[in-house]
Amino acid sequence: MNKNVYFISDIHLGLFNPEEEKVREGNLIDFLRFIQPDASHLFILGDLFDYWFEYKRVIQKDFFRTMTSLFELVESGVEVHYIIGNHDFLHKNFFRERVGVSLHQDPIEVLLNSKKFFLGHGDGLVSNDNGYKILKKIFRNKLLQRIYSMIHPDLGIKIASSTSKTSRNYTAEKHYGYTDGLFETASKKIDEGFDYVIFGHSHDKIIKEHKNGFYINLGTWLDEPCYGLFDGEKFEIIEWKK
Repeated sequence: MNKNVYFISDIHLGLFNPEEEKVREGNLIDFLRFIQPDASHLFILGDLFDYWFEYKRVIQKDFFRTMTSLFELVESGVEVHYIIGNHDFLHKNFFRERVGVSLHQDPIEVLLNSKKFFLGHGDGLVSNDNGYKILKKIFRNKLLQRIYSMIHPDLGIKIASSTSKTSRNYTAEKHYGYTDGLFETASKKIDEGFDYVIFGHSHDKIIKEHKNGFYINLGTWLDEPCYGLFDGEKFEIIEWKK
């Protein structure tokens, strides 16, 4: 592997007022342009947007610059993967067919420079988070999604925005006990032979060693924008500044 692999998570575009979002989106676009010359892959580990619900013929206009920048990144030869997060209420085929981004509903396993990676958003992976697991099944139910899509997009997106704030507050206030539930999940994957297990979701920036592997949480761009970098030999989390 001659090029770098980049990882981001939990940007939550669309959360703040339009002026703040213009700055935040510009920051992300600068990052995408920055990585283009030396990136082989970009993995987005969920919640790029604070809410996303995709209609058959309607796309949320607030994020068109991000879509264009991702398209340009793909066209330059960078392989981009998006793992669905808990704020991604419904993705259909727009990212895959129009932007060129590979979508993944569940965690994925990839091999990079002979290192085994387990990548996921992190939602629903903690053993004692039964409430969210039930909620996730409801949000991912195809029949309920089809019924919801019949609501006018202006109202549907407004409801999705409100629901996403409730979901984010739940995640922020949720306590999984005295140990990090995602670390426990990651430890089991490392025991299975993975070298790196990488999540988002909890908004906690972490690199923690376990036996012969590492658990990594990418944090969130709501606090201090940062990205994960794997250069083929080591993994680090780097603060992103223009």
